[in-house]
Formats: sequence, structure tokens, C-alpha cells
Amino acid sequence: MSGRAAIARDGAVATVTVNRPEARNALDGETIDALIKALTEVEREGVIRCAILTGAGDRAFVAGADIKAMAGLDPIGARSFSEHGRRLCDLVEGMSIPVIAAVNGFALGAGCELALACDFIYAARGAKLGFPEVGLGVIPGMGGTQRLIGRVGVARARELIYSAAVIDADEAARIGLVNAVVEPAELLARVRAVAAAIARQAPLAVDAAKRAILRGGDLPLKSGVDFEQQLFAALFASADQEEGMRAFVDKRAPTWTGK
Repeated sequence: MSGRAAIARDGAVATVTVNRPEARNALDGETIDALIKALTEVEREGVIRCAILTGAGDRAFVAGADIKAMAGLDPIGARSFSEHGRRLCDLVEGMSIPVIAAVNGFALGAGCELALACDFIYAARGAKLGFPEVGLGVIPGMGGTQRLIGRVGVARARELIYSAAVIDADEAARIGLVNAVVEPAELLARVRAVAAAIARQAPLAVDAAKRAILRGGDLPLKSGVDFEQQLFAALFASADQEEGMRAFVDKRAPTWTGK
């Protein structure tokens, strides 16, 4: 594994690994650029149906932003760094394929923000998640305050961020921050199995479902349902819809073309 981000492909599933273990995979500008490049490459290939995002080594997913790189910033530099990190998180959230975070260790600050930008999170037992920023005199700056509300609700988001609490994976699962807790040795195998199950589904339908859920969270219920209906109807113009329903009637596995 070389470079700040590595890609491993297994059929229709790609695993993107943050590769800076000597710094607990902390995000600096170079690492953010490498992740943006890797994830963009995965999406543009057109054959990947689900991606996994994880960290190199067994200590950290992403331990946070690189504090040494941030400490001397002025407000203009801080805004630039924040926008750089936001581009990464917005990219992950907006990808046409699902992205699953496999949190294999510390996911703190920017690391937790990056995990929250993924469609959902599986965590290794013993992993630690949280937002310690207020203890450093700042707040999350890559979307963490907003995405955390959507995942755990306003009251719990306030508690976690105001107190700078770091919680373990089991507590994170209890409050809905992560979907499941898995023994460390089994984490990637479990996430790959889930990713493979997603990759077997109709890709246009999965993309539409992702868009409906993502946009619906920002809309009133009626508007969200209206958008869902638009996507539902549009899929009936696809070859995959015809194939999927014909395969069901014929009692065979469908062959998807993504068209």
C-alpha cells in the first residue's frame, strides 16, 4: 500500500483505505486530496456498485484533522482548510454509490465527520468516536454539527459536541451513531458482505434510493414524498426495471446493465 489513499477492488466492491498510519490517519491537505482523487476514480469507473472507507492499521479510522497542520492557521486559512475537508465529505455523501464506513479504531473530530458523510457506519468493538474540538478551542468544521443531528438527534448532538465526549462503539450503536459493532478481526469481512449484498441490487434503483433519502431529509414530508414518486416513476423507463420484474416472474436472478 502506497500513497495517502489506497484502492482495493473485489468485483463490484471497492475498498478505499486512508493510508497514514504513522499519524493515525489524521487528515491534512495531502491526505484529503488523495481521498478525493481515489473516491472520484472509484465512482467514475462505472463498475463499482458499493465502496468501503476504512483506515490503515488497527489503531485508527481517522484520528482527526492534523492539529500540527492547523495550529498556526489564521481565520482565512482555517476557512480554506474547512472548505477542503467539506469538499471531501460532500463528495462522499453525494456519490451515486453507497459508501460504508468501516471504523476500525479512533474516529475523532474530522474522522467522525468523514464517517458521518458515509451512508452508514460499522465499527469494531473497542473503536472510539467523538468530537473533541471544543477542548481545542474550536468546533467541527466539515459538516459534523449538521450531520450528527441527522444521525442521533439534536439533544444527543449537543451533548456529544458540547462535552467533547469520546464514546466507545457499543455506546455509539446504542444512540444510533453506528449501525453495528463487530469484533475487530471480523470487521472488514462483515462490511464486505454487506457491500456485496448492496452491489447485487439494481444500481439505478440504489442510486435513486440514496438520492431520495438524502434529499428527503432536507424537505417537508409532502415534498420528500413528491420527490420519491418522481424517482419511482422515472425508473420505469429503465432497462433494469424491466429486467428486474421479468426476472422475478421467471424466477431467475436478474442481470443488471445500469441502464
